[in-house]
Amino acid sequence: MRLLFLAVLRPHTGNAVTAQRVHQIPFGIIFGGTDVNEDANQGEKNTVMGRVLEEARFAVAFTESMKEMAQAQWVDPVFTREVKAKVRRAAGVRLIGEMPQEDLHAVVKNCFAVVNSSVSEGMSAAILEAMDLEVPVLARNIPGNAAVVKHEVTGLLFSNPQEFVHLAKRLLSEPALEKEIVVNGREYVRRYHSWQVERHTYQQLIRKLEGSTED
Repeated sequence: MRLLFLAVLRPHTGNAVTAQRVHQIPFGIIFGGTDVNEDANQGEKNTVMGRVLEEARFAVAFTESMKEMAQAQWVDPVFTREVKAKVRRAAGVRLIGEMPQEDLHAVVKNCFAVVNSSVSEGMSAAILEAMDLEVPVLARNIPGNAAVVKHEVTGLLFSNPQEFVHLAKRLLSEPALEKEIVVNGREYVRRYHSWQVERHTYQQLIRKLEGSTED
């Protein structure tokens, strides 16, 4: 068994020199709690922890909430490797990299639904784009998604994996439901999220700022 003990790494100390010397040794990270709850809020420590996580082979959190806090702070590289490993083992699942918006929209149009499983959202552009492209939306029932998706009207909202599977099967087997969601979603996004209206609103706000600077 090989263990890596991490200590305070003040510059020019023996700990720092040793850590630099053996840096290439594979290692993993175990979150203790204070690191996520307190240290992550301090700029320099946050940066250092993020760099360390980028090199880590794995990260361990003792609770789901601690895991979510860490992911929100830095764990994208670790999480990405985890997702890719699971995708390789999953039949019928493909992980597609970044692509130009036009190509992405073409892919979305050929899908039976767009799924948003975020645990936190402000206003999801992906959901609005799907509605505009006339593709049904399946979204996790969180405040940000529920603000734009009305269940069984402009999309479908799920709260757990079992409910997601049930609703996905309904969407596949009920053409009338799919059609209603698509029509309502398109109407909603074009009425309340028109880019022309948004542009006009921002122009009005900028004019107000310009006027206040002249006073």
